[in-house]
Amino acid sequence: MRRIALVFMLLFVGLLVGCSSLGSSVLLGRDIHFTEPQLQAQLDHKFPRDYRKLGGLISISLLNPRLSLPGGGRLHLEFDIGMTGMGGGNRNPSGHFIVESGLRFDAGTHGLHLDNPEIVNVNVPALGGVMNGTARTMLNSWLLDYAREEPVYRLDDSTFGRIASKRIERVDIDTGVITLKLD
Repeated sequence: MRRIALVFMLLFVGLLVGCSSLGSSVLLGRDIHFTEPQLQAQLDHKFPRDYRKLGGLISISLLNPRLSLPGGGRLHLEFDIGMTGMGGGNRNPSGHFIVESGLRFDAGTHGLHLDNPEIVNVNVPALGGVMNGTARTMLNSWLLDYAREEPVYRLDDSTFGRIASKRIERVDIDTGVITLKLD
């Protein structure tokens, strides 16, 4: 009897390891865990992206997103930025900026969205290495729209189905991992 229980336990652990290595979330107890590489993989598919601002007079391209989870309840997201006047976005980096943010879950998008994002550093050498008022306004406008509309990470249908009847108590950001705490 013990041997059968041991075999089932080993199979269960093997399935958990297999699921996490395929990039799906892991449900342990009441919590669901996501890793830094899982979020990075989804971001890699969403960028580069071009945005037109000021009625098309200025275009910005956001390139090469780099996400890290240093812990402390905030994620760290760095982008390269390309800027051009009238016309298409510039896919050549002319600087970069860094955002720190918490995360919130939105049931409508099945996703994790930036929560209280903050631009903490901008370096655009073409603008003298610092951000002028116009660039700050454009980046803050983009950041607020992005936080409202676009998830950083979208749960797959299987994961969302497992939590559909539960309430998400909070989203924790720890070193290397994000945890959805379910009630």
